[in-house]
Amino acid sequence: MLVRAGAAAVTTTLPSMRRLWRGRGSGAAACFPLGRGLLYVRGAETAVFLQGLLTNDVTQLVVENDPPAAAALPRALYAHALNVQGRCLYDLILYRLHESPEEEPHILLECDSGVLDAIQKHLKLYKIRRKVNIAPCLDLSLWAVIPREQAGDIASSLAKCADQAPILSPDPRTEVMGWRVITKKGVNLSEIIPGSHVGNIQDYHRHRYKQGIPEGVKDLPPGIALPLESNLAYMNGISFTKGCYIGQELTARTHHVGVIRKRLLPVQFPAPLPMDSIPEGADIVTESGKSAGKFRFGGGELGIALLRLANVNEALYLNIGGDKVKLTASIPEWWPKTASK
Repeated sequence: MLVRAGAAAVTTTLPSMRRLWRGRGSGAAACFPLGRGLLYVRGAETAVFLQGLLTNDVTQLVVENDPPAAAALPRALYAHALNVQGRCLYDLILYRLHESPEEEPHILLECDSGVLDAIQKHLKLYKIRRKVNIAPCLDLSLWAVIPREQAGDIASSLAKCADQAPILSPDPRTEVMGWRVITKKGVNLSEIIPGSHVGNIQDYHRHRYKQGIPEGVKDLPPGIALPLESNLAYMNGISFTKGCYIGQELTARTHHVGVIRKRLLPVQFPAPLPMDSIPEGADIVTESGKSAGKFRFGGGELGIALLRLANVNEALYLNIGGDKVKLTASIPEWWPKTASK
C-alpha cells in the first residue's frame, strides 16, 4: 500500500528556494521528471537486510506499534552502499511505502538508472535466505520539486491528489533541494500543483551543482568516492551509532579521527565548457602547479570537484591536456557553519 504524506508534514518556508526563482517569472514550483531508477525491496526482513548494507539507519523507516512515534518517522532517507574498502558504490534515497505495523515492510530505492541492474545484483548477492523480494519498479515515476512558495501549499495540493501522487517528502539530503515526489506512471505533476510548470532537467542539475550536491555515478564514481569526502554526513546520509555494515570500519575510523582534508565542492568556470571534452578525474591545480584536487562532473559553467579545503580560496585551474582553465570554488551556504574551519 502506498503512503500518503500529509500537508502538515512539511510547512517550512525556504529562503534558499526563493533565490533560485529570482528572475524566472511566476509560479509555485518547478517540477523536474528525473528518470532515476526505482527498485522495490519488500518483505518481513527488509529493514534488517538493508541495515547491514547501507550507511544510514534504515530502522528509521520502520513503522512501530506506537502511533505517535510512527507519525514522526521520516518518509525518506539518504544513504550510500559501500564496498568492503569503504568506498561508495551507489548513492540511494529510500522511501517508506508502508504506513502501519500490520503491513509488510516495503521500501522503494531511488538510484542512478544506469546502475539499476548492478544494484539489483548487489542486493541479491547478500540476500542469502532473507525473507526479502527485490524487483524493479515500473509503475511509478520520480520527480524533484523546487518550490517558490511555502512547502505547506505544495503539500496541500498533493494531499488532495494522493491517488496520483502518493508520496511527498522533503529531500532528505538538504532543504535546498526541495522535495521528492513519486507519482503513478504517466501523471503530469505540474497539473497537480497549481501554478507550477515542468522545468528543464538541465536547470535541476545546475541547481544541485551550484549547491554542491552529488547525484549518480558521474559525481560519485563507484569504488573511488569516499563517503565522508562526499559530504555524506552533511547530507544526513550516515549513522555513526547503528552498528556494523559493509565498509563501516574505514568510515567510522575517519569520522572519529575527525580530519577530512578534501571534500566535494561546487565550482564555476568563466564560460560554459563541453563536459565530454573533460577527461574523467581531470586534475585541478593551484597557480603554482600544485595539485588541489580532481574534477568530477558538471554542466555548462557549473560543476562539482573533490578539492583540498586548504586550497579553496586560491586561484585554481582545471588541467585539460596541458591547457589550464580557471575556475572558482565555494563553500555551500547550507553546510554546517563550522564545516569549513
